[in-house]
Amino acid sequence: MAAILSVSGSPSPTSRTTRLLRHLDDRLRRQGHEVTPLEVRSLPPEALLGAHFGHPSIVAATELFARAEGVVIGTPVYKAAYSGLLKSLLDVLPQYALAGKTVLPLATGGSTAHVLAIDYALRPVLSSMGAAHIVPGWFTLDRDISADGTGSVLPPAAAEALEQVTDQFSAALGGRTGSLAAAG
Repeated sequence: MAAILSVSGSPSPTSRTTRLLRHLDDRLRRQGHEVTPLEVRSLPPEALLGAHFGHPSIVAATELFARAEGVVIGTPVYKAAYSGLLKSLLDVLPQYALAGKTVLPLATGGSTAHVLAIDYALRPVLSSMGAAHIVPGWFTLDRDISADGTGSVLPPAAAEALEQVTDQFSAALGGRTGSLAAAG
């Protein structure tokens, strides 16, 4: 199956965006994909903000993008756009870091007023970075993402929508989705 990089652009250590991504990662792994998580907040701020392209952590992140066949980009929405933290990472990556990749954009936010941030803020930059295919993204309200002792909990409608988006992404990568649909 495909090698997938799952990127959280949230600055929060208790991020609902990251929680949502890890929920999605589990589904992708069950479909047979190899998923590598990357939390941008774990990268050194001085390397990101100073655009230190040769910093070992930036080089390592760039290599993760290069090895991935698919990339999931998750971000909270702030001021009707993706996070500044995510922007700082995208700025230090090579111009065509997403060339030949299938990309799934995800966003979380406090209001449905932010739902268009994926199409009007995030999708254009992903396209400019050479993404071969950007599958339809998904926006989830913060209040719909909670946690229990085993992971994320989503209301049934939100969980079903996220499963469909994940399955479309997997299919675009050439993955199988039917076995989970039958089992779930």
